[in-house]
Amino acid sequence: MKDEVRAHLHDVLLAGRAVKQFVSGRAFADYDSDEQLRSAVERKFEIMGEALNRVKRDQPELLQSIRDHRDIISFRNILVHGYDTIDDRIVWGVVEEDLDNLIADVERLLR
Repeated sequence: MKDEVRAHLHDVLLAGRAVKQFVSGRAFADYDSDEQLRSAVERKFEIMGEALNRVKRDQPELLQSIRDHRDIISFRNILVHGYDTIDDRIVWGVVEEDLDNLIADVERLLR
């Protein structure tokens, strides 16, 4: 694995773990009512999506080991470019349903 790719995957891992820490012990109502929390979570998802986009550019075959990598990159694009149409329930759903898989896949690749 190229050093740059390893660095991008490390960025994904750190951002994913940060989101887990941010939302620990929180419910959707907390997320929905806390602009700072929403902003922090969205920013970390932007970082994860951009880092995976860079992996795609540098070593695309590696992405086959990351479940839903296309959706993660697309999600980043929605957050960045469709900021005015973001549905907080969708973001929260990604946190609850998809983030653990992403973290596990990236941890496996970095071992």
